[in-house]
Amino acid sequence: MSLAPVQIFNDDSQQERAENARLSNLIGAIAVGDLVKSTLGPKGMDKILQSGSSHDMLVTNDGATILKSIALDNAAAKVLVNISKVQDDEVGDGTTSVCVLASELLRQAEQLINQKIHPQTIIDGYRLASGVAYTALSKAAVDHSADPARFREDLVNIARTTLSSKVLSHNKDHFAALAVDAVLRLKGSTNLEHIQIIKKVGGKLTDSYLDEGFILDKKIGVNQPKRIENVKILVANTPMDTDKIKIFGARLKVDTTGKLAELERAEREKMRQKVDKIKSHDINCFVNRQLIYNWPEQLFADAGIMAIEHADFTGVERLALVTGSEIVSTFDHPELVKVGHCDVIEEIIIGEDRLIKFSGVAAGNACTIVLRGATNQLLDEAERSIHDALCVLSQTVKEPRTVLGGGCSETLMSKVVDELAATTPGKQAVAVEAFARALRQIPTILADNAGFDSSDLVAKLRAAHYENHRTAGLDMVNGRVADMQELGITESYKLKRQVLLSASEAAEMVLRVDDIIRCAPRQRSRA
Repeated sequence: MSLAPVQIFNDDSQQERAENARLSNLIGAIAVGDLVKSTLGPKGMDKILQSGSSHDMLVTNDGATILKSIALDNAAAKVLVNISKVQDDEVGDGTTSVCVLASELLRQAEQLINQKIHPQTIIDGYRLASGVAYTALSKAAVDHSADPARFREDLVNIARTTLSSKVLSHNKDHFAALAVDAVLRLKGSTNLEHIQIIKKVGGKLTDSYLDEGFILDKKIGVNQPKRIENVKILVANTPMDTDKIKIFGARLKVDTTGKLAELERAEREKMRQKVDKIKSHDINCFVNRQLIYNWPEQLFADAGIMAIEHADFTGVERLALVTGSEIVSTFDHPELVKVGHCDVIEEIIIGEDRLIKFSGVAAGNACTIVLRGATNQLLDEAERSIHDALCVLSQTVKEPRTVLGGGCSETLMSKVVDELAATTPGKQAVAVEAFARALRQIPTILADNAGFDSSDLVAKLRAAHYENHRTAGLDMVNGRVADMQELGITESYKLKRQVLLSASEAAEMVLRVDDIIRCAPRQRSRA
């Protein structure tokens, strides 16, 4: 007697089992890799992302930005999006590389599964391979942090390599020097809050520059000093617009206009008392997060205090950080308030806009990068590019080891993994070989994106490594195998390590799945 199948899920729930689930996962992850792999390397292309509703447009080749901007429905694809976000948070660059490597590992795994090799066997092989690849990468890493001149050269090379795949590639020398100068001011800190980026449309990209101190994108109030020295700054978040009666829902009836004038006078007196409390902090600059109306602004002007209103919240927080002050909301206890300091505040002009520059701030390592360019989209992408470079450089200052780029590190690792495959018994050897092939896909994609013959170049590169040219990599300008050390194509060891470990762990996780259960959507109650 055959039993009817037991239904344990809701009617609208969906379940994919075994081969179907595995296929769905692998196809989804491979599709995400294919989506971003054309952006990889110095000759990678950009993508336009356009919002359907607001028609906002984004032009970028940053893997993390592309992946977090598109809505995906496939579970394995979301795993790849997550590893690119982690890469972005952890190192700041390599977001495309980590996705491409994970998807290539899964592409190789799909072929092995079709040959009836069990996913757990593939996982074991991948784990062995990633272990030896990690060891080989660590041995290849060099540390020049003891020699400041060579270490600075390493940092400039890393910045040039990072920027060579971005919109700033044609001006990478200019921006690499700018990013290195900004990061070295931090004196070993990885807190990029001290480096502010301001974007101003106009001029050309090479007009961008690094300015010491802090620039606030606001204007100084009317009738107030445009330049002051030895500044004591009070940063506040308080309403300074109470010359209007703001008791919501209140109605006032007066029988004469004199009584109305009395009310207004009371409000003005209340504001005068508030301004007096602020002046009692012995300051000559008042920066407020909220609006400052004309009456208090005039009171500040009479007292010779520079008042800056409506400073955006991130601007206020960063200003408080770099001047060593605290944001205050009440002014009854001046002795408890931490006032900020800087040497000079003055009004400057960038393009057609007036801005306020704070020089000689308490945090002497603070600086501002002013980006110029033709369009807002170009400036947004330039900001993403310079931010990636700053992140990688600040992490390199902390973990100073470096490795070679241009597919050199991947070929080096694939050679060691191939050697492991030759001595690994059983089916795991096939998975180890597949891992080596996936690693070699990175230089293959670099060459393909540049329009060169990838089969020929990667074969030559592999041969060079087997002849013990450990610094050989791909020169994407001339389309040949060259010495990466001579060309100065250097990458952060931490970046490469994170790409290798994240990609292999993500591939393992996707391979372990043999069942996908989608819950029934929540039913909306009809009113």
